[in-house]
Amino acid sequence: MDTMNQNVKRVEYAVRGPIVQRAVQIEKELQQGVKKPFTEVIRANIGDCHAMGQKPITFFRQVLAVCLYPDLLDDDRFPEDVKGRARRILQACGGGSLGSYSISQGIELVRQDVAQYIEKRDGGIKCNPDNIYLTSGASDGIVTMLKLLVSGEGASRTGVMISIPQYPLYSAALAELAAVQVNYYLDEEACWSLCIRELRRALEEARKHCTPRVLCIINPGNPTGQVQSRQCIEDVIRFAAEENLFLMADEVYQDNVYADGCEFHSFKKVLFEMGPEFSDRVELASFHSTSKCYMGECGFRGGYIEVVNLDPEVKVQLTKLVSVRLCPPVTGQALLDLVVNPPEPHEPSYNIFIKERSYTLAELAKKASMTQQILNQVPGIKCNPVQGAMYTFPRIHIPPKAVSAAQESGQAPDMFYCMRLLEEMGICLIPGSGFGQKDGTAHFPTIQDDDPSSDSETENSFGEDKRVSSEIHAAVFINSH
Repeated sequence: MDTMNQNVKRVEYAVRGPIVQRAVQIEKELQQGVKKPFTEVIRANIGDCHAMGQKPITFFRQVLAVCLYPDLLDDDRFPEDVKGRARRILQACGGGSLGSYSISQGIELVRQDVAQYIEKRDGGIKCNPDNIYLTSGASDGIVTMLKLLVSGEGASRTGVMISIPQYPLYSAALAELAAVQVNYYLDEEACWSLCIRELRRALEEARKHCTPRVLCIINPGNPTGQVQSRQCIEDVIRFAAEENLFLMADEVYQDNVYADGCEFHSFKKVLFEMGPEFSDRVELASFHSTSKCYMGECGFRGGYIEVVNLDPEVKVQLTKLVSVRLCPPVTGQALLDLVVNPPEPHEPSYNIFIKERSYTLAELAKKASMTQQILNQVPGIKCNPVQGAMYTFPRIHIPPKAVSAAQESGQAPDMFYCMRLLEEMGICLIPGSGFGQKDGTAHFPTIQDDDPSSDSETENSFGEDKRVSSEIHAAVFINSH
């Protein structure tokens, strides 16, 4: 331990931390016949859509099936547009096989399709395929950019501004890179909004001991579920321009917007609509993924980075950096191509694609509303409106006796609560401290899954929805202490 990389020892990743490890043990105990007060572990610790019952999109899986087993090109069960997409993707692969390496930046055809998708999304603003880097999910892209941006020693060490609450990937990556984490707090009382005054406070405080160079934004928010207004995005861009900060925009939930009056605005679109004063000089990297939205294809590990205004010599270094890993998964690249280039209205797969996409997004919106409403009915829990993404970050009141019990066991109060909840109810949650929260508050993130078993026909002995009643009983458990 003394001679290993000490930065690795500082890495923490709550989403797969000790509570999740205990949940795995409990699942094994249940399989072995150990009696518990519950029959299954409900995983609410990670946005793994398909593991929670969300169904894959037929068109995506059909094309991938044909790509993986080209003999299916002769199978009459597959529509012609499915076969056509498969041929097109295979022709772009070395040897006509998904089993070959691609170039390190990603298959050129896929990058061209991603660029066209971004242009269409942003109302015609040009996108150069050479500015697209395909990745093993958004997480890989975020870590790659942080590797590129972190430098210096002591007071010149790069400071990276991240929102609190945050997705733990950011704090884990910064610990591994020995960068300086600069926390700015979202305003819980204003539905987790981002305040420029708070950004400036965090920046000025950080400059006393490091050199802040990077500002990370998650929109829609993870784990807080807020959607930034266009005005807020403009203010953030102005702030970044004034302070010469590199913007990293995590936009993987861009299709998940539920609340009335909320709309997704990409940072790139707003940047260019603000005019050359900003679009010619603000450095930006934005990220998207196949793992969330209506796709939920986490296991394929597909995603992309788009870089804007990156110094050409630095861009050469980025290309060199990604070449070290050879290439992102080619199956993930193929899936990404289908996400950015879905069936057109004249194609035979279009109707079922639209039906499945619309159903999945509608179900997620319904569950977002249901989660907020139910949690707010419970004494001891306060939940902000879920505007977007796939999460909410409710605040819980932990009574003094429970705080004392937690201290006696050597645990933080929210860790104590979540561990007891797992042991007594079989619900796997992550304490808010794993995501960051203001001192004196306690939270837990929840996920709006698309599990069919959470529909009304799946009832427990009280005639209630099993997962909903578990949430209610879990909340009552808080007050029982």
